[in-house]
Amino acid sequence: MPGLLFLTQRIPYPPIKGEKIRPLQILHHLRQYFDVHIGCLVDDPRDYEHEPTIAALCTSSYFARLDRARAKFTCLSGLLTGAPLSVTFYHDAGLARWVEETVERVRPEAIFVCSSNMAPYVLDLRGPGAQAVQTRLCDLADVDSEKWHAYGEIGRWPMSWVHTREWHKTAALEARIAQEFNWSTFVSQEEADLFIGLQPAQAAKIKAVGSGVDHAYFDPSHPFAAPYNTDRANFVFTGTMDYPPNIGAVTWFAEEILPLIRAQAEGAQFHIVGSSPSPDVQALAALPGVFVTGRVPDVRPYLAHATAGVAPMRIARGIQNKVLESMAMARPTVVTQDALTGIAAVAGEEVILANTTEDFAKACLTVWKSGAQTIGLAARQRVLSNFIWAQKLRGFDAMLGIGASAAPQENVT
Repeated sequence: MPGLLFLTQRIPYPPIKGEKIRPLQILHHLRQYFDVHIGCLVDDPRDYEHEPTIAALCTSSYFARLDRARAKFTCLSGLLTGAPLSVTFYHDAGLARWVEETVERVRPEAIFVCSSNMAPYVLDLRGPGAQAVQTRLCDLADVDSEKWHAYGEIGRWPMSWVHTREWHKTAALEARIAQEFNWSTFVSQEEADLFIGLQPAQAAKIKAVGSGVDHAYFDPSHPFAAPYNTDRANFVFTGTMDYPPNIGAVTWFAEEILPLIRAQAEGAQFHIVGSSPSPDVQALAALPGVFVTGRVPDVRPYLAHATAGVAPMRIARGIQNKVLESMAMARPTVVTQDALTGIAAVAGEEVILANTTEDFAKACLTVWKSGAQTIGLAARQRVLSNFIWAQKLRGFDAMLGIGASAAPQENVT
């Protein structure tokens, strides 16, 4: 099979966060048609044990181990070089050498890059191997520059200055990707349209390829032991808890929404389920009814027994996996408008929409009182109709030259 270089900023396993879930599903899809050579970084020592799992899926692999504390310091070199700090954070000299050597040795037919942070590893390659590459695709997923723009507007100095700088630097990098790659892809049409507005000259090369959810894994028919007391209302938020939009969401719910709920639903609980809780998130556990779990081996028990999944996102980019997972588990899911981007769910029938503190609390109380099982079942059906991974990822096929005549092959590596 032809070769494909696959770069992603974090090892795509275990699939416990969006930036691992989507690349892993893409990897499974692409290895049916290509000999995949994967390069990525591993920034959590707990993930070292999973390197053989990913290596077994690929023809060759390189795992650059990233010390996050050191990287936070060394990435400041970007202030001198003019690079985005997020790019310098994920730069590894060994991985850069491996990429260059692999491209020259393998002469891959295609290069597939996940996130703008990894694009610099291939943007300046000029050897014969790079010139032989037929297709370069960058799955940007979200318009990251707009995320930094939002942070710059709501933050305090000096971080507001850092975020504003990151906005401009990342936007410049995204523009270069749009110009030099054959394709730039996003998880939703909304994100693709936003980028087209920023890069209209490249509109023909900008596409949306949506994300899905593992509906067989997130299946409410599986038995799950309750991880908390179920004789009261329980609301669950899942996600990586050092990510600023998630921090903002759970802080709003814990400090402002939950007290309104507990005023009518005595003992109501809020479970913040996800890895790497920041100090601000950990501090929320001191509030009545708030529980912070940290990384758990399986989020499904928390969702299976939840009164509702909640996604009170005030800043959101792309598709929220937490919403799809809650819907797949047939749970009533209360969301803000931002959390619905890219999810064709009908408010009031398949999810519950609330955008203010009072409305969000009221929606949660309504679910607690009624059960809202019909909404949960309709949510699961929406997932089965529109969010199956195999269907979604076919959107990459034409861009990568995978035609109808190219039957999937069993990759034995």
